[in-house]
Amino acid sequence: MTKRFLQTGFLSRLVVGIVIASVAYAVATVGAQAPQAGQAPAPARGQRGPAAPPAPCGPNIAGDLGKNTATNSRCFELRMYTVDPTRDGVGQFKGGITELHKRFREGEVDVFKANGVDVMAVWQDLGDPNTLIYLLSYKDRAARDAGWAGFNADPKWTELRTKYFVPLTTKVYMMSATDYSPLK
Repeated sequence: MTKRFLQTGFLSRLVVGIVIASVAYAVATVGAQAPQAGQAPAPARGQRGPAAPPAPCGPNIAGDLGKNTATNSRCFELRMYTVDPTRDGVGQFKGGITELHKRFREGEVDVFKANGVDVMAVWQDLGDPNTLIYLLSYKDRAARDAGWAGFNADPKWTELRTKYFVPLTTKVYMMSATDYSPLK
């Protein structure tokens, strides 16, 4: 029975679904918060990072959102990249999920680390072979913004992005650990 679940990707979809469902309310609430001082501007075209005003993330979140979050939580960012194979070869796009894995393998993880971003895990979605999921963590929101600014300005990232310009749809979930979470 386990083999059947793994073959169909049920377990992978279940885990992703649980993560998404458990933070859906928090994500919706976070998106409604006012920007914090020192927010980074939206990234230039072809770069990644915050597209919306930054919301609280990490330790000491105030208000209702902070009632169930750990005061010592790091700021977590779950990112899901789904490759659109129908756009491969259209315009400047070239490559699919294999090229996306090569981009991470050949240096994207190192660029994150060089810019103070902790890459906690990277997964291949077994339910959707065109989706890569990864988890990043930071000390707080300011460290997240500084990490992405450094990442986007890094020449190695520019080189990798140019070499593996994969057509992606991105989903981003910003999270802080609950006060009872073993991972903070």
